[in-house]
Amino acid sequence: MANTVFCKKYQKELEGLERAPLPGAKGQEILAHVSKQAWLEWQALQTMIINEKHLNLMQPDTRKYLLEQMDKFFNNEPTDRLQGYVDPNDIQEL
Repeated sequence: MANTVFCKKYQKELEGLERAPLPGAKGQEILAHVSKQAWLEWQALQTMIINEKHLNLMQPDTRKYLLEQMDKFFNNEPTDRLQGYVDPNDIQEL
């Protein structure tokens, strides 16, 4: 049976990750307080942010920026919007 965590994003018990996704204390915090669902959603958003903003992950400022956006995402705070991105859920059928 999969382990569960009280997910800080969704404020309910959900399936947790199998292992820490990052090294150190930050990874352990995510393992203990972020669900698998929330982590997968963050990975998709992170990929869009990296691609749309043409970020270079070799730069420490970029990695710091992504960690800040990740914290905002998991705490249900607004993250940076992507220029020109339209959420498919926001499109109304004609």
